Amino acid sequence: MARLADRHPGNIDGRWYVDTRCIDCDVARHHAPTLISALADGQSVVARQPTTPGEELEMWRAAVACPTKSIGTTDRAQPPADVFPWELTAGVFLLGHNDRRSFGAHAWYVPRDGGGFMVDAPHWSAELVAAMEARGGVTGVLLTHRDDIADAERYAAHFGARVWIHADDREVVPFATDEITGTEPFELRDGVVVFPVPGHTRGSVLYVVDDEHLFSGDSLAWSWRRNDLVAWEDVAWYSWSEQLRSLRRFAQSERRFSWVLPGHGKWHGASSDEMHQRLTALLDRLEMSQAS
Repeated sequence: MARLADRHPGNIDGRWYVDTRCIDCDVARHHAPTLISALADGQSVVARQPTTPGEELEMWRAAVACPTKSIGTTDRAQPPADVFPWELTAGVFLLGHNDRRSFGAHAWYVPRDGGGFMVDAPHWSAELVAAMEARGGVTGVLLTHRDDIADAERYAAHFGARVWIHADDREVVPFATDEITGTEPFELRDGVVVFPVPGHTRGSVLYVVDDEHLFSGDSLAWSWRRNDLVAWEDVAWYSWSEQLRSLRRFAQSERRFSWVLPGHGKWHGASSDEMHQRLTALLDRLEMSQAS
């Protein structure tokens, strides 16, 4: 719960506020970019109070997703039911409840006949568990890399789910039941293709679902500020040059996507042709910058 005593003085007057425990993870600004902004030091503050039911819902999503629980109301209101999971696009749910241990990374749920799967994991939430149980449960937890694990072990134990991680990141996920190896893509399960992309970490992978949804971990994302795809050299913990080579190999493959659904960064949907063109153009720019 947000701490009124720690309300940041940079908040605009009104019912909603952000306290000073903000860690500049950008999650709240992903959910409510016209309502929440960042100060020069990265601290989020409420820049404009919501005025419509839609904007109020945006604030609730920001509040429930916030990994430090720094967003709240002066009257200590409780969130409405079913803020999360949020069906962002048909058949794909954003789970919210982002975890500080993952520096606020997003996690995702895809229901399937016979049991759905999570991509990465959020903070433990009984409400999320009930919602996923109502949609057929979880048979697999697909981890994109070692950083965004949060309560994956607890979710997997509850659902009796298999846990997938690349062997090169396995050391921090001892509870994993299955290993991805090498750099060659393969079909993991119905319509789910694994595409290893060493770079952000040595064991980073992409999951491409139905040639439509790209779960990109921390290897690729959408920037709402730039209105374009982005990748970040400053968090290429393993190798930036390897990350560029990995993403180029992915761009040159037969795999296509119309939604990018990252761990960090914003989500976005467009036509598969546009997304492919944007990815190719991004890599052209980044490779040129690296060569100069």
